[in-house]
Amino acid sequence: MKHIVVLTGAGISAESGIKTFRDANGLWEGHDVMEVASPEGFRANPELVLDFYNQRRRQLLSVKPNQAHIDLAELEKSFKVSIITQNVDDLHERSGSTNVIHLHGELLKARSTKNINDVFECKTDIVLGDLCQNGHQIRPHIVWFGEDVPMIEKAMEVCQTADILIIIGTSMQVYPAAGLMHYAPDGIPVYFIDPKPSIDSNKNLTVISENATTGVKKVIDHYLV
Repeated sequence: MKHIVVLTGAGISAESGIKTFRDANGLWEGHDVMEVASPEGFRANPELVLDFYNQRRRQLLSVKPNQAHIDLAELEKSFKVSIITQNVDDLHERSGSTNVIHLHGELLKARSTKNINDVFECKTDIVLGDLCQNGHQIRPHIVWFGEDVPMIEKAMEVCQTADILIIIGTSMQVYPAAGLMHYAPDGIPVYFIDPKPSIDSNKNLTVISENATTGVKKVIDHYLV
């Protein structure tokens, strides 16, 4: 059974109604990203940061996976499929994908501010005074700017075993995630799906300038069947 590795970014979740990470002027929902996505921002104004993610979490619980998520899950009937996502939502899992690596954390989980390994499910708001079992404030289980990306090494190992690589809805400009495609074996088919692609087709790379829902279907119908 061939192994398909899929790298996904904000573009695949945008069609479910989840806003992309930040707009052209670097703001995220009107905030400088460093205010709401860095340890320094959390220390400076923890209430702002917690409220920001509370709003994101509520929004996530109100949306559903789109056809691209569903089609990727369906691929597991014919292929071994590993999904490596930069997204913090659970839409891949909700659509039925069983092997998902979250590079940047998970919005529906929380963790202790003192122990990075003390992680647990969390589908409700987090406020100041919410403590872990050892009495420390809890925070969203999100990888902020300046923090280590603990799943990156596992993601590299998975990419090295790919027979086919599909990249969806990500500019591949933000490291370390952007470097993952270079760990895939030389010569394997690579499909890049994005309405505004940042790279061009070449011998082994096929660029599909479409949104995730139509682009994934095109890859499946024209290249995988």
